[in-house]
Amino acid sequence: MKLSVVILNYNVKYFIDLCLQSVLAATTNLDSEIIVVDNASVDGSVPWIKSQFPQVKLIENQENLGFPKGNNIGVAQAKGEYVCILNPDTVIAEDTFFKALEFMEQNQQLAIMGPKLIDGSGRFLKESKRGVPTPWVAFTKVTGLYKIDPQLFGKYYNLKLPESQPGVTDVLVGACMFMKRDHYLALKGFDEACFMYSDDIDLSYRSLQLGKSNFYNPDINIIHYKGESTPKDFAYQMMFREAMNYFYTKHFHVSNVVKIWIKFATNTFSFLKRFRGVRSVKNTKTPSRYWLISSELDLKIGVNKNIPFMHTDHCISLSKYKNTGTELILDPNTISFKEIIKFMSEYGSGFSYKILSSDKNHAVGSNSSNAKGEVLVMS
Repeated sequence: MKLSVVILNYNVKYFIDLCLQSVLAATTNLDSEIIVVDNASVDGSVPWIKSQFPQVKLIENQENLGFPKGNNIGVAQAKGEYVCILNPDTVIAEDTFFKALEFMEQNQQLAIMGPKLIDGSGRFLKESKRGVPTPWVAFTKVTGLYKIDPQLFGKYYNLKLPESQPGVTDVLVGACMFMKRDHYLALKGFDEACFMYSDDIDLSYRSLQLGKSNFYNPDINIIHYKGESTPKDFAYQMMFREAMNYFYTKHFHVSNVVKIWIKFATNTFSFLKRFRGVRSVKNTKTPSRYWLISSELDLKIGVNKNIPFMHTDHCISLSKYKNTGTELILDPNTISFKEIIKFMSEYGSGFSYKILSSDKNHAVGSNSSNAKGEVLVMS
C-alpha cells in the first residue's frame, strides 16, 4: 500500500465530514487507506462516520488520549509506505496526495513535508513553516521584534522563506504532515508525554536531530479551520503553557532566569491567542446575503430567513460582490475542492465561506483562525 491517511477526531462531527469528503476525493485511484481514530467524542461523530463513510477504518478510543497517542495508535495500524497525519478540520484538493507522493519520491533525502495552509477566510497561516522556538527565537516572537526586522528576527515563522517559495524549514505543523511510515516509526511517533500543542514542534525537532531535512511545499494548498481544533479558552492557555514548558525542559538546558522568562512568554503568548479568540467571536458579523454555488436548486438556508438568498452553479461574475458582506456556500459536488481552495486563496476575506456537508443538510466554515467555526443548517 502506498499511503495511509491518519486522522484524529475529537468532537468535530461536521468538520471531519468535510475533511473525509475531500480525502476520499483525493484517494480515488490511489492505493491507500483512511484511518480515523476517535478520541471518545460525544457529539455523534462515531455513528456519523459509520453511516456516511463506511469505507473508512474507524478506531474508537474509550477516552480522550490526546493528540500524540491518538495518532500513534492510528499509525500503528497503518500499512502504507507513506503516512499523512491530517487534522479533522482540514480540507484538501483532489490532487493533494498525488502531488505529495510524487514530490517525496523525487526527493528521498527529505524527511517530513508540509503544505501551505490557509484558514477558513483564505488567509495564509504563518505556522505552515517555522523555526525551532529556542528561548531566543521565542523572545523575538513574543516581543514583536520579528515585525520590526523580519529578516533578522523572523526565525519563528521562517520569514526568510517567502510563503510562495518552497524550501527547507525546521518545523512543520501537525495539521498536515507527509513522511515515510518508517521515518515516523524511527522517531517513535509523537511524544505521548505531551498531550497536545508542542507535539509537532517536538517531532520536527527530533527529525532534525537525526540529520534529516523538513520541507515546506506551497505547491500543495489546504484549508485548516484552525480555530475549530484549537478553541481559545483558559484551558487552552494552561495546556499550551505546560506543553511548551515540557518542550523546553526536554530539549534545552536553561538557567532559572530563562525558565522564568519561558513561563512568562508562554503565558503571554497563549493569553494573547485566547484574547484574540474572544475578540473574533464578538466581531463576527452577520452576512448581508448568502450565495449558494450549487447545481441543486432546492437547497435553502434554514436560518436567517430575512437575509437575501441567491443561487448559481458557478463562481464567475462574483468579483463585484467582494467586500459586500456576502457569504458563499460552496457545494463540492458542483465545484471541486481544488477550485474551492483556489478561489478562497485568491479572494481571501472579500467573502466569508461555508462548504456543504455530505448530506447537504449543513454547511460549515470559519471566519477566523482564532475562534471556533460555524455550522449552518440547510432546509
